[in-house]
Amino acid sequence: PDYLPAISDNTLSRDEVIKTYFNLGFKAQEIVLFLVSVHGIRVSLRHLKRILKRLGCRRRRFQSNLDEIVGVVEEELRGSGSLLGYRAMHQRLINHHGLVTTREVVRQVLKIFDPEGVEHRSRHRLRRRVYRSKGPNYLWHIDGYDKLKPFGFCVHGAIDGFSRRILWLEVSSSNSDPRVVAQYYLDCVKQLGATARIIRGDRGTENVNLAAIQRFFRRSSNDDFSGEKSFMYGKSTSNQRIEAWWGRLRQGCADWWIEFFKNLRDSGLYNDDVIHRECLKFCFMDLIQSELHRVVLEWNVHRIRPSTNLESPSGKPDILYFLPELTGAQYYGIPIDMDEIEIAEFMCAERQQAKGCCPAFKGLAEMIMEDEGLDV
Repeated sequence: PDYLPAISDNTLSRDEVIKTYFNLGFKAQEIVLFLVSVHGIRVSLRHLKRILKRLGCRRRRFQSNLDEIVGVVEEELRGSGSLLGYRAMHQRLINHHGLVTTREVVRQVLKIFDPEGVEHRSRHRLRRRVYRSKGPNYLWHIDGYDKLKPFGFCVHGAIDGFSRRILWLEVSSSNSDPRVVAQYYLDCVKQLGATARIIRGDRGTENVNLAAIQRFFRRSSNDDFSGEKSFMYGKSTSNQRIEAWWGRLRQGCADWWIEFFKNLRDSGLYNDDVIHRECLKFCFMDLIQSELHRVVLEWNVHRIRPSTNLESPSGKPDILYFLPELTGAQYYGIPIDMDEIEIAEFMCAERQQAKGCCPAFKGLAEMIMEDEGLDV
C-alpha cells in the first residue's frame, strides 16, 4: 500500500502528514516539495522547521539506548532481516522501530552479531548494464517471481524504469491467471490516476489481459508509442530493471522464506500435497504479503547511491518519481479516466481469493480455529 497520507479524505491532519514524512527519513526541503506537489499544502521551509520543532521532531539530538538497538537487531536477525546489510538495517530501525541511531553503530552491531552475514555480503559484487529511461512513467517493467512458487506463493511486481520506484509487489497462489495480474495493474493505475507510456513484460499468458487494457487506455494517444506499441514484449532476461530488483528481493526477504519452507519440508512437517499446500497458504499468505509491503516501503524511501551510469540518477525512488523536476526530468504519465478503469476492471480483472486458498478449505480451517478458540 502507498504510505502517502490521504489528505483529501481527511484521514490525517497537516501536522500528522509532516510527522509521517519526517519519520520516513525525508529532509525538510523534500517534505516541503512533497506537501506542495502531492497534497497542495504550501509551507515555507522556515515555517516547516518551526512545526517540526513544535512536534518534537529532531534528528541526531539523542541516540536510542544501545541495548534497545541491539535487541531489535537480534530480533530482525532471527527472521528475513538476517539478509539485510547495515544500510538497509539502519533504514528498518528508523522506519519500523522508531529508533534513532547512526549507520556506523548499526554496522558495528551487525559485525558483532552477524559476522558470517557481513562476510558474505562483502564478497558480493554486481555488474550492471547501462540503462536509460526518460522520466517517471515513461517505462514500467513487470514480471513474476517464482522462487517461492514450489511452496504455493507466486509474487508479481512492477517497477518504474526511471525512478526505480516499486509500483506494486503482490503475492498470490498463481501468476498464470491474467485476470489477477490485470487487477494488480488496475489498482496501481487507479491510485496514480495514470498509466505508463510503455509497459514491458514477457510473453507469458498472465500478461494478456494487462497488455490489452494498456493498449485500450492508450488507443487515442498520438505519441510514438500509442496503441499497440504501448505494451512491449520481450524476454525476461532483457527486462533488466525488474530482473535486477528480484535479486534485491531475494537478498532482503525471499531467501529467508525459501530456507524456512525447505526446513519445514526436510523436517517432515510439510509434504508437497494439496492439503499441506493449502495449509501453507492459509497460514502464511497474509504474512508474506505484509512483509512484501514492508520491503516496498523501505525500498521506495531509501537513497540510491550515485553510479557511473549518468542516465540513472541517484536519490530516493519516491523523490525521483514524484518530483522529477529536481533531476531535470519530466513526468510521462498518461491520465486515465475512472470510467475506463471501471470498464476494464469489470471485463478483464478479478481479485484473488482471500489467503490464496480455495473457499472450501478456508471455511473449514476457520471453523476448526473457532472450535479450538483461536483468533481467525
